[in-house]
Amino acid sequence: MASKTGRTGLIARKLGMTRLFAADGSTTPVTVLHLDDVRVVARRTADKDGYDALQLGIGQAKAKNVSKPNRGHFAKAGVEAPRHLAEFRIGADAAVEPGTTLSVVAVSIRKKVDVTGITKGKGFAGAMKRWGFSGLRATHGVSVSHRSHGSTGNRQDPGRVFKNKKMAGHMGARNRTQQNLEVVRTDPIRGLLFIKGSVPGHKGSWLTVQDAIKLPRPDAAPYPAGILEALKEAEVHVPEAGLVDDAAVHEIPALPSDEEVAAIAAEQEAGGALDSEVAAEAEPAAESEAPAEEPKSEGGGAADESKEG
Repeated sequence: MASKTGRTGLIARKLGMTRLFAADGSTTPVTVLHLDDVRVVARRTADKDGYDALQLGIGQAKAKNVSKPNRGHFAKAGVEAPRHLAEFRIGADAAVEPGTTLSVVAVSIRKKVDVTGITKGKGFAGAMKRWGFSGLRATHGVSVSHRSHGSTGNRQDPGRVFKNKKMAGHMGARNRTQQNLEVVRTDPIRGLLFIKGSVPGHKGSWLTVQDAIKLPRPDAAPYPAGILEALKEAEVHVPEAGLVDDAAVHEIPALPSDEEVAAIAAEQEAGGALDSEVAAEAEPAAESEAPAEEPKSEGGGAADESKEG
């Protein structure tokens, strides 16, 4: 079993959802996450801060949106001001120096991860939408209160509404974690992660991806982290366009090449020409087999009429 010592996670941006096709035509819904220049900004140590952690940043922020204290903080690390920051608790032996850039190769195919983010905000919602209540009856005395949640308290004892009572209120916009999601595909060149299923948040929201806390860390996972500078081009497997890695269960069939398309077109043209020749040969034979029509006399019509008369 892998070590329980934690390593740093990753920050990603949610691009949206799509689906991948398998060879048998079945589909797998996936969420696409983008890692845009994820780098280490600061390091927390137990001696100085009381705990071991890494502060990561993603993206590039505009200079006008960075406060003066943060400018000095980022300059000390020697990194550009990021758009979003997140901190990950790590083990004492999983530290990475500030300024290091991380890659998606830290997450391997078929690996389980936990994705954390802020759910979509729904605003003020009633009890039926927020908690799934059935509501009141539509007839028999119920007047203009069909979607209400009913009584909320008791009598004089206890004379109040208990805390955490399921009532109408603000729905969504909560920090939630989806556990044990499968990584279907990785694209180290473009920094993309394809995760099976849905994750919290709307399109463009920031997410954190970590090793599944309920499962042991795979032995093949890079430790202390997947560092971009340490990778070699020969070690990075780049999947073909439209295909997932061979190790993934869900795959997309490859499109035919230009040579195969030309061969198919030539075969269809040859088949069409053969059909036209067969049809041309069959037309004279059909004409020779058809019976000859009897010539009609000029007065045939009048003679017939006289006979009938």
